[in-house]
Amino acid sequence: MDYGIDPGTSQAWAALGADPALLERVSYGGPSDGLPSRLPVMELARAAVAVCSLAAAECAAVRGGRPVPRVRVDDGAVATAFLSDRLVRVDGKAWTTFAPLSRFWRAADGWVRTHANYPHHRERLLLALGLPDDAGPDALAEAVAGRRAVDVEDAVYAAGGLAVAARGVPEWSAHEQGALVAAQPLLTMERIGEAGPTRAWSPMSGTPLLPCAGLRVLDLTRVLAGPVATRTLALLGADVLRIDAPHLPESQEAHNDTGMGKRSTTLDLGRGVDHRVFEELLAGADVVVTGYRPGALDRFGLSPEALAERRPGLVVAQLSAWGRYGPWHERRGFDSLVQAATGIAALEGSGGEPGALPAQALDHGTGYLLAAAVLRSLTGQHAPDGGGTRLARLALTQTAHWLVHGLAGGPRRGGHDPETWLTTTDSPMGRLRHALPPVAYEGGPANWSRPPGLWGTDAPRWAGAVAR
Repeated sequence: MDYGIDPGTSQAWAALGADPALLERVSYGGPSDGLPSRLPVMELARAAVAVCSLAAAECAAVRGGRPVPRVRVDDGAVATAFLSDRLVRVDGKAWTTFAPLSRFWRAADGWVRTHANYPHHRERLLLALGLPDDAGPDALAEAVAGRRAVDVEDAVYAAGGLAVAARGVPEWSAHEQGALVAAQPLLTMERIGEAGPTRAWSPMSGTPLLPCAGLRVLDLTRVLAGPVATRTLALLGADVLRIDAPHLPESQEAHNDTGMGKRSTTLDLGRGVDHRVFEELLAGADVVVTGYRPGALDRFGLSPEALAERRPGLVVAQLSAWGRYGPWHERRGFDSLVQAATGIAALEGSGGEPGALPAQALDHGTGYLLAAAVLRSLTGQHAPDGGGTRLARLALTQTAHWLVHGLAGGPRRGGHDPETWLTTTDSPMGRLRHALPPVAYEGGPANWSRPPGLWGTDAPRWAGAVAR
């Protein structure tokens, strides 16, 4: 069933500063019974994928000197992709997405949501609450139960861990950070620095139409929104090289989902020889995507201003949890924590207990919006007088605000069967089952060109580059 011009797609396309006439190129279909929730999650998912697909089609048209291809958004493919982290399998084995200490806990005056999937976050959480390293769920429950939720939040963040007090929508709106989020647009895009040379694109030939073919993307992101964005750029032909610090290992299970089409390496940017390698990579990059908390990478010369000065013509895309403003701007965060803080968990809960969205929808939605912003920046660079460094910024909280306050849609019930939109392939880890990409347009790619590899094992060089 086609919906005409989808309102959520129109909102997101306007936020990207794009030509509204192109919305007529988009049509919709497929079963819309996925992502059941009280909030308009399916509407968010559909809109994010639609604008990403349309931005890809527009960019392909610019490179190919042809009309913008038509875009078809399939709700079944969209819902399956938003559940990709839960549906991925290696030799039939599922990924346990949340650790035992990552959940809601009852506090003296409400609820607290913690995130302890990574070992260093688990250690800091236990340290903040005065618990031993081997403490389990029962001990943590007892420690939280005797404290006010906001006191747990403050103590854990002070120790470098992750915990937030669950708030209702009115409480978040009255909070200083929440009020600042409400004043922000869904995303921002701007041109920064002096106009510099933009890497020349060669005309596209052959099929499929890959708007990012020949472009190089440095991926400095972690679970989950940033890797979803760069996974999408890899689908569209980009040479994506993910770089992680060796002392912050990533879960291979997470990489099985979001490493599609990419290569992965480790570099310690605080170490002279590794930093020099990184600078060589940066010299050949067209796009840099970062997903660490604001300011965390600035000491390595990776602030937008420093990048614009050193590499005029880059597209820089930055993702954060809470936004780059306000009292929480330096805090770490994940989708589950943003749901708890912004009132989403309260809206999705029942019987006085908080709930959750049917998918990590803030992560996935922001990821597709981030990819769309990169694509639109690339298109903008090739307009007359459009060169120079482009900067796009997104935040999970801004996507959350859009979900709660900006999108229309009532409660949705359903029983989505994802099998139609899953496929299997051989990988270095074994037989990999994964979701097919939901980003689709006439002449575009149907799948990634390669499966994920073993995390962190690729050489730190661009594809085709000769080792020295």
